[in-house]
Amino acid sequence: MHPFAFLDRDGTVIVEKNYLGDPAGVELLPGAAAGMRRLRELGYGLVLVTNQAGVGRGFFTEAAVAAVHRRLTELLAVAGVVLDGIYYCPHHPAAGCTCRKPLPGLIRQAQADLPVDLARSVVIGDKPSDIELGRAVGMRAILVETGYGADHAASTGADAVVPDLLAAAAFLAREVARE
Repeated sequence: MHPFAFLDRDGTVIVEKNYLGDPAGVELLPGAAAGMRRLRELGYGLVLVTNQAGVGRGFFTEAAVAAVHRRLTELLAVAGVVLDGIYYCPHHPAAGCTCRKPLPGLIRQAQADLPVDLARSVVIGDKPSDIELGRAVGMRAILVETGYGADHAASTGADAVVPDLLAAAAFLAREVARE
């Protein structure tokens, strides 16, 4: 069992592009790859957890989501980053599923596949639903101010509010140093 960083996709790892279904639109945020490399150095596994309601709304298919994730994986590989897993909710927000963040379904799926130590893991994202996901499973939660994060910085109840993914890794590094 070891800690994992559960990372939101849009607005946290890649540039927010409302309902991204085209792999050509995948663009890493500045500092995202460096932050992910630093998280690895700190002993965290890396898992992407993302709501993709564009599928449930009929904007694009699950094949399009897979193509976006392939492109993201390619860009990360070039930057020296490998993900341990990608989990997404394809459902419409009104579908009543248990995998749509902030519900814990995506984390539970990852736990079934990976040696996740929830007590030492963290959720990092740019929306209140990311912070609420962390709370739902008893994990720390960090809000990044990229994507929609700056709009929610004062109201999420996050353990930390930081500028970006690299700053989130620096925050966690300081915590590790204190232990």
